[in-house]
Amino acid sequence: MSQFAAFSQSTKIAVAAISLALAIPALAAIAKLDTAKSTVGIVFKQMNVPVDAKFKKFNANIDYNSAKPESSKVSVDIDISSFDLGDPQYNAEVLKKEWFNAAQFPKASFVATSMKAGANGKLDVIGNLSIKGKTVPASFSLSVKKDGATQIFEGSLPIKRLAFNIGEGEWKDTGMVADEVVIKFHVVTSL
Repeated sequence: MSQFAAFSQSTKIAVAAISLALAIPALAAIAKLDTAKSTVGIVFKQMNVPVDAKFKKFNANIDYNSAKPESSKVSVDIDISSFDLGDPQYNAEVLKKEWFNAAQFPKASFVATSMKAGANGKLDVIGNLSIKGKTVPASFSLSVKKDGATQIFEGSLPIKRLAFNIGEGEWKDTGMVADEVVIKFHVVTSL
């Protein structure tokens, strides 16, 4: 083997080793969701009275870069059948076709398409929200706090339920259940 061939082979090995070394920290940056400390819920008004409900099962994939937030990636999947109004009978009702139609659409999701520094130390997030087979653009402000080895992502996303056909037939009437819904989240992750 010539010296050039040996040098070329050792250069390829060195480049491969450097590439692998650089890739490992990037993979380690993906945060692990702490499901015990994280919550996703909604607030809506029924007969003008605020009602709080939550989703018991969801998953969030967050690759957050505080130095360069625009390179961050976020996706959230919510198990619709885990919706909890605090009463088993009401829970069963909202999973029906007129409301969430959980049999046909078992998941809701949000995928961020853009994230950048915003006002008051918050981030401006833009993405696509999919519920009940409908996908609409969505945007909201997000606060990020570091607490030791954890990061806390908090925010709220106002939506219109009728944009997703949540509440069909007689339930389209917003006199009983308001069109405005606020999705609230408190997501805790660790590296």
